Amino acid sequence: MEWKNIGFIGCGNMGGALAVAAAKKSKNLRFANPTRAKAEALCQTLGGTVSTNSAVAEQCDLIFLGVKPQKMEGVIEELRPIWEQRSDRYVLVSMAAGWTLEDLQSLAGANTPMIRIMPNTPVSVGEGVILYCTADVTAEEEQAFVSLMEGAGAVEVIEESLMDVGGTLTGCGPAFADLFLEALADGAVACGLPRVQALRYAAQMLLGSAKLALESGAHPGALKDAVCSPGGSTIQGVRTLEQGGLRSAVLEAMIAAFQKNQTLGG
Repeated sequence: MEWKNIGFIGCGNMGGALAVAAAKKSKNLRFANPTRAKAEALCQTLGGTVSTNSAVAEQCDLIFLGVKPQKMEGVIEELRPIWEQRSDRYVLVSMAAGWTLEDLQSLAGANTPMIRIMPNTPVSVGEGVILYCTADVTAEEEQAFVSLMEGAGAVEVIEESLMDVGGTLTGCGPAFADLFLEALADGAVACGLPRVQALRYAAQMLLGSAKLALESGAHPGALKDAVCSPGGSTIQGVRTLEQGGLRSAVLEAMIAAFQKNQTLGG
């Protein structure tokens, strides 16, 4: 099956990133956003139509709710009367952290076809992760959703009980990686490398290291050991990172973000 009309309610950073992925497969896109200029900008870049929340709710068969967790209840309550009047089938897609499928269906209506996703910003360049789980969605609809999003990167189903921790890792992780990327580049600049080159080299190094880990299947510790020659410069750098508590800091950052995620939602 193919989606006839795909709507985005909320065109912020994440909604816009998902729209970029969707535009690779469909031009039947409709964008609604409190700041109309954001919707207009997406239309100019991707095609599609500027719309309103109510029009998207009424006319689209796949509806992305790019709504902040604290605003989700109000948006769904506003649109529920429209959905209750529809006789055709539609699927809602929520990307709000902390909102479970049960929470969402309690607002949108029992048995409302629902897909809960946790995407990350690299989906806009086709190298992201979209974790998802479903409720009352047919196998055909699920496959159509995965097909639509496959240009975003890895699209993987996950047990909802693991969504918060998985989403914390993939959703918050890019910010942690960007901090490390910036620090690497700053260090290279301090040693004399021009900043433009430092950022480009550091980014490519991280990209290559991630690809090597995925394709080789080797444990990160083994990959690290392969670079650390006895008495060499790399092991001295690793020693300094350990003195600074890098691994402990990353562990604590993950746990803090996960615990915050659990306080969000319905």
